[in-house]
Amino acid sequence: MNDKPTGIANGLTNYGDRDFSLYLRRSFAQSMGYSREMLKKPVVGIAYTPSGFNNCHRHFPEMLEAVKRGVLAAGALPIEFPTISLGEVFLNPTSLKFRNLMSMDTEEMVRSQPMDSVVLMGGCDKTVPAQLMGAVSAAKPSIMLIAGPMMTGRYRGERLGACTDCRRFWAQYRAGKVSDAEINQVEGNLATTAGTCAVMGTASTMACITEALGMCLPGTAAIPAVHADRLRAAEATGAAAVRMIGSTLTPDRIVNQKSVENALRVLLAIGGSTNAVIHLAAIAGRAGFPISLERLNALSDTTPVLVNLKPVGNGYMEDFFAGGGVGALLRELKDLLHLDCMTVTGETLGERLAAEGESWVDRTIIAERAKPLEPQGGLVALFGNLAPQGAILKRSAADANLFEHEGRAVVFSSLEDLAGRIDDPALDVEAHDILVLQNAGPHSASAMPEAGYLPIPKKLATKGVKDMVRVSDARMSGTAFGTIVLHVTPDAASGGPLALVRNGDRIKLSVKERRIDLLVGEAELQRRASEVKPAVEAPARGYARLYAQEILGADQGCDFAFLKPRG
Repeated sequence: MNDKPTGIANGLTNYGDRDFSLYLRRSFAQSMGYSREMLKKPVVGIAYTPSGFNNCHRHFPEMLEAVKRGVLAAGALPIEFPTISLGEVFLNPTSLKFRNLMSMDTEEMVRSQPMDSVVLMGGCDKTVPAQLMGAVSAAKPSIMLIAGPMMTGRYRGERLGACTDCRRFWAQYRAGKVSDAEINQVEGNLATTAGTCAVMGTASTMACITEALGMCLPGTAAIPAVHADRLRAAEATGAAAVRMIGSTLTPDRIVNQKSVENALRVLLAIGGSTNAVIHLAAIAGRAGFPISLERLNALSDTTPVLVNLKPVGNGYMEDFFAGGGVGALLRELKDLLHLDCMTVTGETLGERLAAEGESWVDRTIIAERAKPLEPQGGLVALFGNLAPQGAILKRSAADANLFEHEGRAVVFSSLEDLAGRIDDPALDVEAHDILVLQNAGPHSASAMPEAGYLPIPKKLATKGVKDMVRVSDARMSGTAFGTIVLHVTPDAASGGPLALVRNGDRIKLSVKERRIDLLVGEAELQRRASEVKPAVEAPARGYARLYAQEILGADQGCDFAFLKPRG
């Protein structure tokens, strides 16, 4: 019998007799209709993640067939396998809590099943980082196939795209400017096709980052989900996975400090989601190195915002694709990038860009470096006594008039407290105050949901107030906007300074100085700290207990401690 460990002979089940193990495996494989000749071929695994609870992935059956077509034409055997799938709006308390579970599922199934390379099919916000995290840890030749964004819908002659426009209309509804009938009509026109959110939210941000990392085929990040090119990309991805068999093009080699820095440059230039900072920190952590928020600031100071998409600008992902996509953006940033980084094609980033050459670019969507939309990057990290280990502000989606601001804290101790009081007419709040949400970070029972986009109190919204400084240890959707300080670390539930803020305290935000400070004396803070009780009782069992025991802070990507590489 052939001792070469390829195809289904990889990783044989241990019965104490290798030849018997292979004989038994072949016999069961033949029960699925495979010929003996087909079973001699190398195997490309396909991590397949459709779900009735994941609208973003509903076109995956058709994409799967295209991947298989590409694998078969290139001479290998495609075998799909399921992992869990994370539909962003269908998970409680939040999808981030289950990202690490999906990464574990991906890692273990890639490692333990017989495949020579793997295609990772993902798209919805947490599925792509989960698969990249798992792939880096599994260290087997891997290539991402992104779901692609939705096309826009229409309402009264206006284009609509989930979910920036859903937030815009909801804010108008809360302010009494949109009726019940109108909001119901808008609801039915926000998400009208398969695919991820139509704006530069977290899913689109992670797609662009994946291409910048070199983990998917060039030019494939922004193809709309329902475009024929998406199927052609799927076929080409299957063929590429066959070419990767036996190579050193493993994610743990492609994802390194230089490629992650390239990804950060792209994140800043697209005005991308704040969530990407957490996901990149987790992916980098699996590769064995941290992301420095101080370095993020240095990159942000020298990386302009060039992409005019909502929520930062006006366009949608279909416009970005038609206007040149990630390739055009990379060419604008070329002198700022590490061009020696390897990609899944076996080319360096520099070789890719040289081969592509110059092409037409829609300058209403992708600006020239000489004429940026904003001179500095979309994100900035803040420090100070309220966030000793950092916090994040998406300045490209914020009101610059609030960048240097001092105000009175209006504190909500939990999500329940926020829901119960934010629209209370008796709430003591003014437009210049600073809204503070506690106990919504990774160590809280709510597990860091996208609740940092605190709504404007109704009594102020109806008066026309559209933005306020808001501070929390939570996240916000990449589709959201506003002057919002997020990911305050350490979080309140782990005893961070955010837990010590009280109603009426003064807080000072200075984007110029990269600081967020609580203007309360050290002695008083120590007194308050001695009175703070743990906010979370450890769960009794199951994944919730594992999560509580192992979760790390936002600065370490909210990964599990035991999933970090040893040494």
